[in-house]
Amino acid sequence: MNKLITSSPPATSMYDTVVNQLSQTMESLGMAPDMRRILAVTNNEIIVHFPVKMDDGRIEIFKGYRVQHNNILGPYKGGLRYHPTLEINDAKALAMWMTWKTSLAGLPYGGAKGGIQIDPRKYSIGELERITRRYTFALGDNIGPDLDIPAPDVNTNEQTMAWIADTYMSTKSPLERSNFKHVVTGKPVGCGGLAGRDRATGFGVYLCLKLLFKSWGEELAGKRFIVQGFGNVGYWASHFLIRDGARLVGVQDAHATLVNEQGIEVEDLLEHSKPRLNSIKGFEGAQEIDSENFFSLDCDILIPAALGNQITAANASSIKANIIAEGANGPTDKEGEKLLLARNAVIIPDILCNSGGVIGSYFEWLQNRNGEIWSIDEVMQKIEKKISTAFTDVQGVAKEKNIDYRTAAYFLALTRIETAYKHRGIFP
Repeated sequence: MNKLITSSPPATSMYDTVVNQLSQTMESLGMAPDMRRILAVTNNEIIVHFPVKMDDGRIEIFKGYRVQHNNILGPYKGGLRYHPTLEINDAKALAMWMTWKTSLAGLPYGGAKGGIQIDPRKYSIGELERITRRYTFALGDNIGPDLDIPAPDVNTNEQTMAWIADTYMSTKSPLERSNFKHVVTGKPVGCGGLAGRDRATGFGVYLCLKLLFKSWGEELAGKRFIVQGFGNVGYWASHFLIRDGARLVGVQDAHATLVNEQGIEVEDLLEHSKPRLNSIKGFEGAQEIDSENFFSLDCDILIPAALGNQITAANASSIKANIIAEGANGPTDKEGEKLLLARNAVIIPDILCNSGGVIGSYFEWLQNRNGEIWSIDEVMQKIEKKISTAFTDVQGVAKEKNIDYRTAAYFLALTRIETAYKHRGIFP
């Protein structure tokens, strides 16, 4: 996923957005104010500064974060992103969304998020390895397979996770090392990773759309969709949608916006972008247009799969799609959502729509913990079952209470957390 250029800066931060969503849901559904006091703050906010030697011999200091929001349901869980704009409030917002997401999916996890304030394109592979390993060492025992389990996110991947796992395991005694393989998820298959984990998030986006249309007595065949961000999520969502007969008519990343009403060949676009640092610019199978016109493209489905706060009051009115499937975390701010809901657009919220990734991470964690190896078919069946159950639950609450899908998803997630607090109480 890449940062995108928009016509105007976002009106609110991601942290403002998630707090507004929490408050609005709890107030509208009459939930206990004590829960809002607990869930509106994070348990731990860790900031580390650490030195790393560069290839030319000079020393550079880096800033890293790890925010642990809530662990009432289980160990903290959430990704690590490498991005130059990353700051503590971003990590807080993303950690909170992870708490709702894991709860909604029925996973025994809480929420966390973190990363390093860095533009990874400016560093060599060797430097990135040293930065990652030093960051892992700086975090120390603030992460662990039964405490806080990182995963890939923006600008991190399975190689990043392999470095973290190796570094963390190397700090343990030889007798114990094999017991800590599941300190991270999203590892390469050869290092204990899960078959199918690479496509899990995109598959979840596709499956939510398939289930939505099925509930309306319709199919995906013939539906036109556009994707903002052509990273892992954008590619796999497109891959599965096209397999079911949908048509990709527009795609945007940080470098270009492409349009082809006849359909963009997804596999060709992937092959074009790979050697160009995942840039879609210059692809001959589509016409390049001004980036400001992306949201106004005529289509049935919009999939924002980039960074947060991309859909705002400045552009929401121009969106033609009647269905927004949030592949990214927090892509729609409060004012943008109001405009979309006012014209009866359906928003499949991020904590449901992109939950395939954390569900896949859960099964990788279980696989490592139990010493098992599952086939890709087994994995995809497990992910499909979890997402289908969550989607059905959200749709049921939305219909019963006559509320939008995001409010319904929050209601389910927060109710499960509230129930856990009621049973366990507050110590002492």
